[in-house]
Amino acid sequence: MSTWSGWVYVAFVIDAYARRILGWRSSTSMTTSLVLDAVEHAIWTRNRYGTTDLSGLIHHHDAGSQYTSLAFTERLAAAGIDASIGSIGDSYDKRPRRDDQRSLQDRTDQTA
Repeated sequence: MSTWSGWVYVAFVIDAYARRILGWRSSTSMTTSLVLDAVEHAIWTRNRYGTTDLSGLIHHHDAGSQYTSLAFTERLAAAGIDASIGSIGDSYDKRPRRDDQRSLQDRTDQTA
């Protein structure tokens, strides 16, 4: 996302069924720690509402290096979360994320 002070990356963890953002983080660089922090936030949110068993949960993402890193895949496995990587060039799996990004950009534009 472009801002007045430069480029900012935002990682979201979305509950696709409830259409709710469970975790997010922003950073000036796209790194494994950015997406790990967003996942940790989502796990914390679920725990806060009493959901401690995350088995059967699927984290769908693209094939970016931050998502295919050993640290990220190990954290998902430790939490009992299954990883799912989209196919290259498949735009259909990005639809919910694009809608959320548009909503965030609209709110940012209104406050500028």
